[in-house]
Amino acid sequence: MVPGLIDVHVHLREPGFEYKETIETGSQSAAKGGFTTICCMPNTKPVIDNEIMVEYIKLKAEREACVHVLPIGSITKNQAGEELANIGKMAEVGICGISEDGKSVENAGLMKKAMLYAKMFELPILDHCEDLNLVGGGSMNAGDTAALLGLKGIPVEAEEVMIARDILLAESTGVHLHLCHVSTKGSLDFIRLAKQRGISVSAEVCPHHFALTEEAVDGYDANTKMSPPLRSKEDVEAMKQGLKEGIIDIIATDHAPHHVDEKNCEYEKAANGIVGLETAVPLGITELVEPGILTPMQWVEKMSTNPAKLLNIKKGTLQEDRIADITIIDPKQEYEIDVYSFASKSKNSPFHGRKVRGKVLYTIVDGKIVVDQGELV
Repeated sequence: MVPGLIDVHVHLREPGFEYKETIETGSQSAAKGGFTTICCMPNTKPVIDNEIMVEYIKLKAEREACVHVLPIGSITKNQAGEELANIGKMAEVGICGISEDGKSVENAGLMKKAMLYAKMFELPILDHCEDLNLVGGGSMNAGDTAALLGLKGIPVEAEEVMIARDILLAESTGVHLHLCHVSTKGSLDFIRLAKQRGISVSAEVCPHHFALTEEAVDGYDANTKMSPPLRSKEDVEAMKQGLKEGIIDIIATDHAPHHVDEKNCEYEKAANGIVGLETAVPLGITELVEPGILTPMQWVEKMSTNPAKLLNIKKGTLQEDRIADITIIDPKQEYEIDVYSFASKSKNSPFHGRKVRGKVLYTIVDGKIVVDQGELV
């Protein structure tokens, strides 16, 4: 029994892309994965960039979600990167942070201005770090595997340049900077240095970035295409070491559902992202806890306690005075991941058929059982 798991990085796709996922199905997927609280990213259609959209998400979640849903507001209007969204109005109605996820704010001056506003309203910035000029239309990690497969590569600097820039801006403004889906060894070096300098920074890694390397792309399975891309063995080992050292504070899924047609095409044209809510627990136990990279308590900290601290919410513990959000897991249960059993509308996962340990048996939200013996109530 552990505190209810918290995912700070989820794409629920509603409004605008309900054919991929909805607030209802995404929350059911979260519950089956053991998550009691999820934060939804703003890259919907229309974008969550004003107080009306925030209220809409909250109302839909209240009516249809079986877990707690916290909206994240966009940094810029329509995520166009040209003008700041009304961060203050969104803060008033209850966003938990701001993000431009799916892309970076390329304009450094605008990003600094956003950080000053976020600091004023005591909101974290959840930062997607990717210089599109360096991405240059690439579709996987730059290196020998990309060359062998004839695919254009994305260099690690595309991530690292933005991480370095935004760490410097965070130091200047005093905002709390949370770095999303970190994937390279060089990025960890910058984060380690930032923490040593006392900069308010945290970082997350996704299960796919510690469970898969770029070699998984061999075979051109578009379910291995994501942003940032799967990296080298050295980078994957660095992610595990970063988790062990505490340089990486949080494990988040970056749950990114896509319709089968958006993946069943040429690798270069396929959509980026995979579903992750229902595979995070077994991948974490199999890849991190069982080999002794993390203790069970350290893993719980990264899946619940630290996310609660980032969001400044009274969750992430089993204290008497907290909301009864609880997850019960059998860490020894062995099985094969079956995407067709997912509650998510989308099945785009590279982990289908993978043998794992760690099964979510019960998910309790606000004292109510929503998953019983692994099945939705």
